Amino acid sequence: MDIDYTVAALMFPAIPLMMTMYCNRYHTLSALIRKLHDQYTFDKRTPPEWENQLHVLNNRTNLLKFTMGFAAFGFLFNMSTVLMLYLGSLHVARLIFAGCCICMIISIFLFLQEIRLSNKALKYHLSDMDSMKRDL
Repeated sequence: MDIDYTVAALMFPAIPLMMTMYCNRYHTLSALIRKLHDQYTFDKRTPPEWENQLHVLNNRTNLLKFTMGFAAFGFLFNMSTVLMLYLGSLHVARLIFAGCCICMIISIFLFLQEIRLSNKALKYHLSDMDSMKRDL
């Protein structure tokens, strides 16, 4: 495959958009964690259904950390590809661009895992609401 500036330029708009999406999810997750923390501080007790929720939240924050890290390395590798192309090192640019693609693929797979955990957390909420409905 012949690689030039246009191949690397195709990744420039995609990577920051993905990182923005990841950061928005992280911001929402951190707001939820802060809200739960405030509830715990106010009530001084942990409801039993929070145990599963807290475990899932911890896993989600870890996944998002690695997701954003791999996306950042993908962006760094993409910038390095442009630099190597500028310096005339075509073979090195190809290898670095392959690293960029691999990092982005890993980032997307980790994000899919985070979405799966998010769905699991929502199911915990639904089961809690269902049990409350039966108690009424």
